[in-house]
Amino acid sequence: MKFSYQNIHTLFRINRIIVISVVIMAFLSSGFSSWMAYHIHKESLKNAFAIDPQGEVLPLKWGDQKQQLEVETLAHLERFHHVFYGIDASTFKDHMEKALWWGDGSVDELYRQKKLEGTYNRLVQYSLVQEVTQVDSQIELGSMPLPFTTRTLFEIKRGAVTDRYELITTGKLIEVERHFPNNPHGLLITDFFEKTLRKIPN
Repeated sequence: MKFSYQNIHTLFRINRIIVISVVIMAFLSSGFSSWMAYHIHKESLKNAFAIDPQGEVLPLKWGDQKQQLEVETLAHLERFHHVFYGIDASTFKDHMEKALWWGDGSVDELYRQKKLEGTYNRLVQYSLVQEVTQVDSQIELGSMPLPFTTRTLFEIKRGAVTDRYELITTGKLIEVERHFPNNPHGLLITDFFEKTLRKIPN
């Protein structure tokens, strides 16, 4: 009986050692996996790949964060002004819906003001086409929000007649969560204001 008891006690002790060893190994394995995942994630932020038309994989490098922000900011402003001001009778509703994803209440307020003034009714009534030809933006990189000034050149075509205008707009940009495809740059225009509008002589 004593011999049997000693055997059981020895088995329990061995079993306990095995369980503790397995738990320690599991913790070590989990920790190593977490470290590897973090390491891979950090490396992926520094590197990217693209595929050219021939199917070759090309390694890319992320640029400086400040430079990347500047590129995205300019792209955001150009896209917004093309959509908000490049309109015609059949597209202005879709364009306004897209533009309102890129700006706050100041953009919505300007849209409502233009609507009350009959801007969009005239587009439909006279079959006008308003086409943006150039967008140039100046931004002040630093702390958020980012002030900007944008010069937009656009044409209003009415049959054979084309009138050209220069519009200066100002505002600020803040960072928000990216929303694909509605707001891929993760930027929002605030305090949007049409500063000056002048007709360019032909």
